[in-house]
Amino acid sequence: MKAARRRLILDIVATDATFERTEIRGQAAWVGKCIHCLSHVVVGLDGEPIQRATIEHIVPRVHGGTDALDNVALACGRCNALKGMRLDVRRRDDPKLTAVIERLKERKVSRLRRAGP
Repeated sequence: MKAARRRLILDIVATDATFERTEIRGQAAWVGKCIHCLSHVVVGLDGEPIQRATIEHIVPRVHGGTDALDNVALACGRCNALKGMRLDVRRRDDPKLTAVIERLKERKVSRLRRAGP
């Protein structure tokens, strides 16, 4: 995996309060929750996905979504693929796509790691 992609994953982990550092099979890792289904996703300390973690673009790239930190989250591969197949092909103004984007934006904000004590 490219270094820039691993760095992006680590930036997502750093800002997502669901992620905690722990040990998985004797290996230090970050464990958090899928932005969609809340199942566990696991990322190595180097940013390498260990289990199920994929980068979810809240506004899909096909609709102008970027890798900006406020537009990305971590999702399990299943949820990410299903969203892509069901919604990314729709028009940008499609009500179902718009509703999912808004829900994911709200969820992203609610999961932001707060700085300080």
